[in-house]
Amino acid sequence: MSYKQDFIKFMVECGVLTFGDFTLKSGRKAPYFINTGNYRTGAQLARLGEFYAACIKENGIEADTLFGPAYKGIPLSVSAAVALYNKYGDEVNYCFDRKEVKDHGEGGMFVGKRLADGEKVVIIEDVMTSGKALKEVMPKLTSEARVNVTGMVITVDRMEKALNSDSSAVQEAYKEFGVKVYSIVTMNDIIDAIKDGVIEGKEYLNKMLEYRSVYGA
Repeated sequence: MSYKQDFIKFMVECGVLTFGDFTLKSGRKAPYFINTGNYRTGAQLARLGEFYAACIKENGIEADTLFGPAYKGIPLSVSAAVALYNKYGDEVNYCFDRKEVKDHGEGGMFVGKRLADGEKVVIIEDVMTSGKALKEVMPKLTSEARVNVTGMVITVDRMEKALNSDSSAVQEAYKEFGVKVYSIVTMNDIIDAIKDGVIEGKEYLNKMLEYRSVYGA
């Protein structure tokens, strides 16, 4: 079983990926839902970090520092950095931003590695729906130093058209910022996992395919 199939099973086991009838924030009616807030234990975070690390290694993404946007990205970037070292012997830095600039102590916007010009930075996030997080963090990163954002890694690419565009949020991120977004798995991978019996859910397969045909980018 590939690490992608392992990850899809892992999401189901953690209650992160569920099937049914859901109304999304966009107003769309979807046959599946992804709730990354259901990763709750140290064991789950350790495994999650390994999947991020596998994605980084598989795609040959160069990284000096993993950046986790506050707040959800903080434990994700830490777990991915630990996994890169434990599994592959790759020692990378990590940092995250504050919601408000600290005006005392060490001060500043960032915690962890102090960013430097030319530093290869990989942004670690959970999912990308609208691209809002990237729009918020890119100015922060580039105002700190002339960093080289070599990629952004997310768990699932929904491969779904934005509300006001025929392109997905992942495609728009590349158009607007030149940042390539990598995902551990895509919606097509999840559909294939159902077809192949890797996970349960064949009763939702037709609805998944229909949703993909209507909203797919």
